[in-house]
Amino acid sequence: MVGTVDFFWDVGSTNSYFALKLLKPMAAKYGAEIVYRPFNLGYVFRHHNYVLMEEPKAKIDNRITDLMRWARRYDLPFKVPTVFPIKTSRALRGSIAMRDWGLEAEYVEAIFDAYWEDGDNEIGEYSSLRTIVERLGVDGDEFEAKADGEAVRTAIIAETEEALAEGVFGAPIIRVQDQLYWGKDRMEFVEAHLAGNPV
Repeated sequence: MVGTVDFFWDVGSTNSYFALKLLKPMAAKYGAEIVYRPFNLGYVFRHHNYVLMEEPKAKIDNRITDLMRWARRYDLPFKVPTVFPIKTSRALRGSIAMRDWGLEAEYVEAIFDAYWEDGDNEIGEYSSLRTIVERLGVDGDEFEAKADGEAVRTAIIAETEEALAEGVFGAPIIRVQDQLYWGKDRMEFVEAHLAGNPV
């Protein structure tokens, strides 16, 4: 039995939204715990000299159509945000900060929902993040101080460097044991691995 599943994510990643929604019930089904691994996707892209918005126009034009197919297929209230891309460093640091309250999983789902379902384009700002953590019962001042503190700033840099060292090149990447599965469309392989039958 697989005990844990690493979920490498950035809230600015559309595919991370879909992967999270599909992974949560799958992990529960097989009794696996999700380990949330926030990392700075923009930094990783720059490390690999990749520029998202410089992809072929035909691919960019098709992206929204494809995303809406996924939303319909899995009955998810996904909406295309009016501002994209966004800066996500504060939101990522917030994930690490929320570990101290034992609410990282709830926080991660809340920020994904806020941006990709509710159209909150300010999800990268503390004004929006404070509202979310206060709904989760955490004092906004304490959260912001921790998320903006040197320890958490250092931690997200370390998380990103560790992700690169572990072969992470994009988001989402789901690691089951020693295997990396990239993207929202590898979930059948993830499930096979969790079921004890890796492909």
